[in-house]
Amino acid sequence: MRTLKAFFDFYLDASIHVAFSVLAMAGVTFHLLGSFSDLNLLGFIFFSVIVCYNFIKYGVEAYKYIIVSNAYHKVIQIFSFISFVFALYFLIQLKQEIWIATFILGILSALYAVPLLPRAKNLRNLAGLKVYIVAFVWAGFTVLLPVIDTESPLNWDFWVSFLQRFLLVLVLIIPFEIRDMQWDDKGLRTLPQVLGVPNTQKLGVGLTVLFFLLTFLKDEVHLLEVEFRLVLCVALIWVLLAKRKLYTKYFVPFWVEAIPIFWFCLFWGVENYF
Repeated sequence: MRTLKAFFDFYLDASIHVAFSVLAMAGVTFHLLGSFSDLNLLGFIFFSVIVCYNFIKYGVEAYKYIIVSNAYHKVIQIFSFISFVFALYFLIQLKQEIWIATFILGILSALYAVPLLPRAKNLRNLAGLKVYIVAFVWAGFTVLLPVIDTESPLNWDFWVSFLQRFLLVLVLIIPFEIRDMQWDDKGLRTLPQVLGVPNTQKLGVGLTVLFFLLTFLKDEVHLLEVEFRLVLCVALIWVLLAKRKLYTKYFVPFWVEAIPIFWFCLFWGVENYF
């Protein structure tokens, strides 16, 4: 049992679970585009998320952003280096336009953890900015990159989808913000610090409703998409209102981050079995 728990903790701590979550969002985009998933792009997204998240979580605490002293963190670091090699391999297989988009999103991700100037703050520590940077980068990786990969037009539906994904990630971040409020520096001015927990929950519910309603602004709307977005919204609202569960060890890092995975499974299940 201890061995199983150790593997599960590593699965979460090494950002494998969050990588599957981001991968699932990209998979949903391919489904909505009516296109086959590009395994090279999905492989790149999966491994690059592992590298990016582990660097943000552990690299900022390391000496020169590289040297870690904790043995457990060294294992995660080695795993991250291996993931970096795989990410590069898959990136090489992709078209140049994706390289350019990835470079821009990568710069934002790097500045999130590393300050541009030696005495400056990184984007993560700028008051109130953290959640919007994360949401924008996630939307870029899971909407923009698949659209570029399939050579779909950057039309009205694309921008609606991008905004929806941005809002979805904001809502998914809120449980983390509430859980971490007791440890976060007051200067971060996170949503729960500024609005209070009850108002932050209400904001999350409002953003979830907006996320759903934006679907009807698209030029092309399919019934299946509406139904699955409704199921997703019910799950999000339930999570936002489950205040006590937010403080348990695995609820937020596993179950909340699993929501996009379940969402993708709805599309995959209907496509393959119905």
